[in-house]
Amino acid sequence: MKKIAIIAGAGPAGLTAAFELLRHTDVVPEVQEASATIGGISQTVCHNGNRMDLGGHRFFSKSQSIIDWWCKMMPIQGASSKDDILLKLQDKKLNPIGPDPEKEDQVILLRHRVSRIFFLHRFFDYPIMISLQMLIDLGFSNILRAGWGYLLSKIHPLPEISLENFYINRFGRPLYEMFFEAYTEKVWGIHPSRLSADWGSQRVKGLSVTAVMKDMLSKAFGKKTDNRQIETSLIEQFYYPKYGPGQFWETVADKVKQNGGSISLNSTVTKIHIESGRVRSVTLTHDDGSTEEHPCDFFFSSMPIKELVNAIDGITVPNNILKIASELPYRDFITVGLCVKKLKINNQTRIKTFKDRIPDTWIYIQERNVKIGRLQIFNNWSPYLVHDYENTLWIGLEYFCTEGDTLWQMDKEEFIDMAVQELETLDILDPNDVIDACIQKVRKAYPAYYGAYQQLDEVKDFLNSIENLFCIGRNGQHRYNNMDHSMLTAIHAVECIRNGNLTDKSIVWNVNA
Repeated sequence: MKKIAIIAGAGPAGLTAAFELLRHTDVVPEVQEASATIGGISQTVCHNGNRMDLGGHRFFSKSQSIIDWWCKMMPIQGASSKDDILLKLQDKKLNPIGPDPEKEDQVILLRHRVSRIFFLHRFFDYPIMISLQMLIDLGFSNILRAGWGYLLSKIHPLPEISLENFYINRFGRPLYEMFFEAYTEKVWGIHPSRLSADWGSQRVKGLSVTAVMKDMLSKAFGKKTDNRQIETSLIEQFYYPKYGPGQFWETVADKVKQNGGSISLNSTVTKIHIESGRVRSVTLTHDDGSTEEHPCDFFFSSMPIKELVNAIDGITVPNNILKIASELPYRDFITVGLCVKKLKINNQTRIKTFKDRIPDTWIYIQERNVKIGRLQIFNNWSPYLVHDYENTLWIGLEYFCTEGDTLWQMDKEEFIDMAVQELETLDILDPNDVIDACIQKVRKAYPAYYGAYQQLDEVKDFLNSIENLFCIGRNGQHRYNNMDHSMLTAIHAVECIRNGNLTDKSIVWNVNA
């Protein structure tokens, strides 16, 4: 009799786990997805012919195994090896000049990443780059303050008990206040002084003034550096599916089903039945309210830890574990998609663009008088995301909120009007140039690093005591992982099953730790 693995969630972690089980074991995966779509936050949302990437997903990894995995899943036509694939991508590289009929065979694009900060109604490179233009835009007094602040941070570093101190130690207080404080507070809803330094250690651990200067000098002298040796925030090139990340995960889902796995949508794991320290079965609740119980030999959870713990049945969950799990904080996410004739800002970079449009993939909005956190230009992620690339720009306005707050409860049309008005306030957009609009909400998009997060290890130890339960992915581990990290947690969980190791799950939890 074949063994069964129930996998909660059809995001990157869940689908990777399903494919790896089929590839390396005799375990049959049954993926149960609570929503009506696959891909999680890595899905691609379609609206009137335009495609929207929620958050922007660079296909970049310092793990060669992940890069190989991506290229194997969506091979480049005519390429037979890793080197051939890279050459094909470079040869058929799409600059932001629109779709090319001669390159329709290309599935994965090689993209050039341009990110900037919008501050004082001016553009600054992100990550911060020291340049003559930056010195002019900031002004002499701000430059002087930044220099002294950085020197002081090196002479008297602060104890890294918060994300605020983490940033100050690497950039000095003035640069932190100019370029990090307001945006970070928009993202998390609380001041960086109340956030754990763990977030910085995981997301920007190698980013500092020193790292930026080393990168600048390397480029100035024409020195080529392997992307895997560069701080992730400084990476300038990445892979990207021509129709967005959802195209990739739809391909993975198809391969899972073709190879004997199953994927059920609108199917929520509501009870996890434990016997003798193992998950024996789960109860599924469907969108019509019906329920059914499925036996399993293994259970992979990419569902939020607070929902996982609340669903456990058959054993007594200690009160402290219930309390910590129920209080784990999250941030939710809203994207407003706008199809516009043009923007009021033009390209002032050295990068050649179609119709002199700005070349940015995304722009970090550091201004304190608006709620928008980041602006995406989907045309520059892939021209194939845009229905009418030549005549329109398709942009995404990103807002961070908490489910139930004012932003989350705002009426759809009211929210879109507010978003348009904010871009008008920033002198980025004329409202008369808006052609079409949509809005997309994502619950629990970002596990947050404050409050009950400080006691997460207690919950982790409890969950690890359940022998055949594996917590994978961003929400499954309550860790702000990138897509490749989420995939690695799934790959390592399957390795544990292959090796017969169901007790020591440290390899799964140590990804991006």
